[in-house]
Amino acid sequence: MGAPWRTAGINIAIDRSRPIPITTQIASTLRSAIAEGRLKPGARLPSWLDLAAQLGVSRGTVKTAYDALVDEMLLFSAGAAGTRVALSPASRTAVSRPAIIPLPMQENERGFALLPLPFQPGVPAQDAFPAKLWARLRTRAMRETAIAPVGRRDPRGAPELRAQIAAQIAITRGIRCVPDQIILTSGPRNGLCLTLLALQAAGGRALIEDPGCPVMRKGLNLAGVEAVPVPVGADGMQVDLGIRIAPDAALAIVAPAQQLSGGAALSQERRAALLCWAEDENKWIIEDDNLSELQLDGRAPPAMAADDPSGRVIYVGTFDMTISPALGLGFVVAPLALAARFGEVAGHLNPAPNATTQFALTEFLAEGHFLRHLRYMKTLYRQRRELLQRHLDPAVAIDRFAGLTAIALLPYGTDDVALARRAIAREIAPAPLSLWSAEPTRARPGLILGITNLSERRAPKACAALSSLITESAAEGRRPRAIDSHSAFDDSRAACRAARAC
Repeated sequence: MGAPWRTAGINIAIDRSRPIPITTQIASTLRSAIAEGRLKPGARLPSWLDLAAQLGVSRGTVKTAYDALVDEMLLFSAGAAGTRVALSPASRTAVSRPAIIPLPMQENERGFALLPLPFQPGVPAQDAFPAKLWARLRTRAMRETAIAPVGRRDPRGAPELRAQIAAQIAITRGIRCVPDQIILTSGPRNGLCLTLLALQAAGGRALIEDPGCPVMRKGLNLAGVEAVPVPVGADGMQVDLGIRIAPDAALAIVAPAQQLSGGAALSQERRAALLCWAEDENKWIIEDDNLSELQLDGRAPPAMAADDPSGRVIYVGTFDMTISPALGLGFVVAPLALAARFGEVAGHLNPAPNATTQFALTEFLAEGHFLRHLRYMKTLYRQRRELLQRHLDPAVAIDRFAGLTAIALLPYGTDDVALARRAIAREIAPAPLSLWSAEPTRARPGLILGITNLSERRAPKACAALSSLITESAAEGRRPRAIDSHSAFDDSRAACRAARAC
């Protein structure tokens, strides 16, 4: 919190813990003061330098805030007489206010594009990204892009990269496909969007895992698809139950190699049942395979798409967790019969992203860096899982390890949403478990603890902060929660990337 500036009933207080830019905080306070008459027409404001010194911010920050209000005609510059309130703001029919447009759903309360905190799920290890290597490959790719022909590119993505991906997933996931079946996307969410468009799924129903990713549930809703939650057990989604609940569902969305919040793999019997349902009833299966290549114990089972002779499985892959979500690259493997349809949708509505990144990733795969990086990351994440086990207070009830996360259960009645929000102030970012349930108010509360950014240096302090947070919460007593699934999305965006880019 910066030092406040006060005068004539006006208090500008800067709160650096909020995700709102400081310039916006300053401009908003002054705008309100003008609208409410606390700053009178002609009133002189402090100079940029004076106000910046008082608030503990840069002069440019104050200038940007003032300029925004000048653009709205609420302030004017009077030269040597300083910056003043416009002479007749009250005569306007309405004070000009910027439209309040909600931010897209953020990944956590801290906002976008910030360094990940300990326990933050759904992001890879920041300190393990091969930055120098990637910078070299990207520089080379920029030169290639600059001299490349200026004609329109294949909307499915660079053929060379699609060929490399086809070779890669044949090795790691057992999928045999041709490059023309692969369509590049900007990530798993975009892959889901492309698939729903290609299947013309709007107006239909989809079986989804419960608990499951809250972002996907909301995304289906926005796409006009009714999500039908199906309970998940030790053997994955209860396929037979889902078919009985929604016999008219047109598709199922599953993470068969590693269920997202619980870590369960879909059993062979349930895989077979789901594939038979899709083949016999002319349905589709969307396979979310974000975490399979980072299995820490043993090898992941082959992808469902590798055992799909009838061509009913659409495979959605990404490099978000294996390399970095900052790449903004993923891919879809369409069944052969749908490949042309997916290419058509990509060409008209969803062309492949950034050509420079595509070129760089092509080299990253072709030169063998990806497999080496994957081996290194799996070793690193095993070490970080051990760090959590070593430093965490035994009083914290770890129910299970689920892929790159641990699940800490809390007593019934605990508000895990509020607890996750309070954690940010302690520089840790667990996600609330209850929001993964289709009915959060009935779900067992808990915290999803990402292990990826729990380094040797940060682990002792982070584990101590988590233990004290949970202990204090228990001491405060149980409080009933009053949230619904919609407010949960707004109030606790820390859950959004738990264990997957979602």
